[in-house]
Amino acid sequence: MTAAEQRPGAPMPPAADGRHPDGPTSGGSTSGGSTSGGGRPSRRWLKAVIVFLLIAIPAGYLVISAIQSRNGGEEKAEAASAKGLSAGYPTRVQRRIYDVPVPPHSKKVAFYETNSWKVSSLYVQFVTDRDGLDSFLHRIGTGRSALDKGKVTITGAQAKKVGWQVGEAGHDWAGMELKQKDPQPKLRITVKFDNPAHPKVYVVSTVTP
Repeated sequence: MTAAEQRPGAPMPPAADGRHPDGPTSGGSTSGGSTSGGGRPSRRWLKAVIVFLLIAIPAGYLVISAIQSRNGGEEKAEAASAKGLSAGYPTRVQRRIYDVPVPPHSKKVAFYETNSWKVSSLYVQFVTDRDGLDSFLHRIGTGRSALDKGKVTITGAQAKKVGWQVGEAGHDWAGMELKQKDPQPKLRITVKFDNPAHPKVYVVSTVTP
């Protein structure tokens, strides 16, 4: 029996390349070193993303808030200028009751109705052509010759109620009043002839029950 066989627990000497026959050298675990080295770039990337989000998200909210505020201001301005006018033709019943036969194919048509136990009124605006204006006036029993050049028949209070700029200086106005016996409506008609081929017509028709 040799000396080695007599002492089985004695450590074996390292090999020539420095590796121990039973396992890795005392230099430590290889996997441990790779974990610590590879974790640094991941942490830097995550930190950069967090910083970007902290800057970008508040800025995005500011932009959205500014857009909403601007849009809200524009909508309020449009509502203030409209003052209750609804885009489109009055109903057939309204046109018949108030005797306002808006010509077909008119543009920028809008209307507004007020009602009380004493009086009801229909405010109507539209842009038409020469034939449309003549047809409108003919259907209410009058003609173009009844329009007084330079006359504005719609009152300031009526114009203010719906935001009309009727009677402003520098425009070509003409107007007339159509007075009829009750219960027929009374019409105040003012026409802007800035573009003679496409006059803009403003009508306030009032009915007394």
